[in-house]
Amino acid sequence: MIRRILLAVLAGAAVLLVPWTVYLAHTLPDRYDTGQWRAAWVGFDVALLLCFAAGAWLGMRRRRAAVPLLSATAALLCCDAWFDVMLGWTSAERWTSVALAVFVEIPVAVVLAFAARTLLSDALPRRSVTLRDIEMREDPRYHWVTRGLPGDTEGVARRAGLERAEVAECLNTLRDNGFVRRDRKGNWIAIPQDLREPRPEDYDGADRERVAAFLDAKYADEVTLLSWAAAHRDEFGPWATAQRTSTRLTEEEFRELDAEYHELITRYCRGRRRPVEGEKELSVRFYAFPPPRHGSGPASGSQAAPLGPQGTPW
Repeated sequence: MIRRILLAVLAGAAVLLVPWTVYLAHTLPDRYDTGQWRAAWVGFDVALLLCFAAGAWLGMRRRRAAVPLLSATAALLCCDAWFDVMLGWTSAERWTSVALAVFVEIPVAVVLAFAARTLLSDALPRRSVTLRDIEMREDPRYHWVTRGLPGDTEGVARRAGLERAEVAECLNTLRDNGFVRRDRKGNWIAIPQDLREPRPEDYDGADRERVAAFLDAKYADEVTLLSWAAAHRDEFGPWATAQRTSTRLTEEEFRELDAEYHELITRYCRGRRRPVEGEKELSVRFYAFPPPRHGSGPASGSQAAPLGPQGTPW
């Protein structure tokens, strides 16, 4: 409903602006003296400065809020170029205005527009787990190979304790399924992904049973991992945290919470491509679910504890 209203407003505004533009073209004078000229342009440049500063701050932190701000800054630069050229056309500085528009303002606006587009499309690739993914998960070699990333084939083979030919085969299979790629130096690196659970009802026969068994085993592993983390909680030092709470949300609010968490995880998975000194691999889990109604289980509505390596399903 909101989308339809917005589309109607946009279409209506476009239609109404046609006669208004024609009217202005026939009635506005070529020259017009006005007051507050200095304040108008200084205020515009201050707004542009603030947009650049805020866009840089949000962009460095890969916040999606930078998308509309970068787009607005690009639009302001285009407006700046237009009015500088048009209003200064009869002055002695018109070619300076043209040069600034062509070589500075318009190119920077294009760069900002592309940056906004990149941030908008920089979410983790999202898809459901396939039968081929399940096959790889059941083969421990793929786990060992992904744990040996990043690196060249020889280095991964050495860390995984496998033959080079085996590792090359595993890496090529992982690449074909979108889990790894080569960087500019030829090293293999993991590609973070947002993998969604498969639905058994989407499969038939033996495939349905296999998917159901995969999900059962997956959650059994999760319980085992959480039990291990609880038993070793005193060993992690500053490298572990956990939060636990209950809240009441509408379905729309719950989806918003999930989207915000997804954005946060995406930002940190995308934040650095190379290992750095002092980093550690962390397991991150987020669960939110309705608790049992009659007190037969835990009363928590959500849990967060210390995504698999690089967002992979291992």
